Amino acid sequence: MRRSLANIFQLGIKELYSLRFDPVMLLLIVYMFTFAVFEEAQNANVDVVNAAVGIVDEDRSQLSRRIGDALLPPRFQPPDALAIDEIDAAMEAARYTFVIDIPPGFQADILAGRPAVVQLNVDATAMGLAGTGAGYIQRIIAQELNAFLQSDGATPAVNIVTRARFNPNLETTWFQGAMSLTNNITLMAMLLTGAALIREREHGTIEHLLVMPLRPVEIMLAKVWANGLVVVIAASLSLFIVVQGALAVPISGSIPLYLSGTVIYLFSVTSLGIYLATLARSMPQFGLLTMIVYVIMLLLSGGNTPLESMPAQLQTIMQLVPSTHFVRLAQAILFRDAGLAVVWPQFVATAAIGALFFLAALLRFRKTVTLMQG
Repeated sequence: MRRSLANIFQLGIKELYSLRFDPVMLLLIVYMFTFAVFEEAQNANVDVVNAAVGIVDEDRSQLSRRIGDALLPPRFQPPDALAIDEIDAAMEAARYTFVIDIPPGFQADILAGRPAVVQLNVDATAMGLAGTGAGYIQRIIAQELNAFLQSDGATPAVNIVTRARFNPNLETTWFQGAMSLTNNITLMAMLLTGAALIREREHGTIEHLLVMPLRPVEIMLAKVWANGLVVVIAASLSLFIVVQGALAVPISGSIPLYLSGTVIYLFSVTSLGIYLATLARSMPQFGLLTMIVYVIMLLLSGGNTPLESMPAQLQTIMQLVPSTHFVRLAQAILFRDAGLAVVWPQFVATAAIGALFFLAALLRFRKTVTLMQG
């Protein structure tokens, strides 16, 4: 047992030395955990900013002017006045994302208690902007109607108060920075371990290991702990320097608890990287295979889109993917200050999936070793 642990440790040190002399991989690690995290958080804005709005004011009343004046930067550009026959041409030319048509007699109908309809035309080719922006405009119109009726002496039937928890100013950077770090952990863990195995196969050093008194499980564990250590150190520095420092994202929860979950998750993802490396015959094949797996994990794990909005069958399938549980525990710890009593199911699920991935990778690696020896 002691000899096996010594072998795993020494092989891991060899992995670290190999990485030290790989400037391209070192540059990629630095880029992914610094510039990539910062730029995605700062510039990948999914909120409504500077949306172009046109307004057709057929009423020309105090209420219609209040609605136009309420569309303010930075969410909306100052609205342009349009004639009703200009709506179709303006929308077809993509000059405006939103066009509001206020009918004649609108204020009179409101004061008389008669039904009144405001038409909102939306260019839905920009789906995210269209959905969110339409909701903002509806709330703005409702607020102006409420304020106008109150100034006229009427009392509103309902007063809606909204409280945003965990991110009260709805800052996209807060969410995007932490999720970008989480996604980069996944990608780099798979790339580092898989590339290490492919590199040894292409350089012929794997044959040197096979003639030594080493078992495949020792070779695998060495790659897992060495490359996992590199990723967890890089992720820790990125969390402190980039996310908390440069992006000024307040971390509500326990960073040691988050890093503990990261270590367990890395066990899963590094094992997956080794498994993919045994399927590929060259570095380009491994890179393509890794990107396919990574994109699926990125899009369907709940980091970019809510898992609850996906089909029920897909939700069940994604429970077998470790990134689903890691994204959930990362959001719970970093954003909502969840403790171990809350996130322990995700810890257990990630560890269990990691054990299955490691076993599958070990069986595949043994088969590969047997073929090479034959």
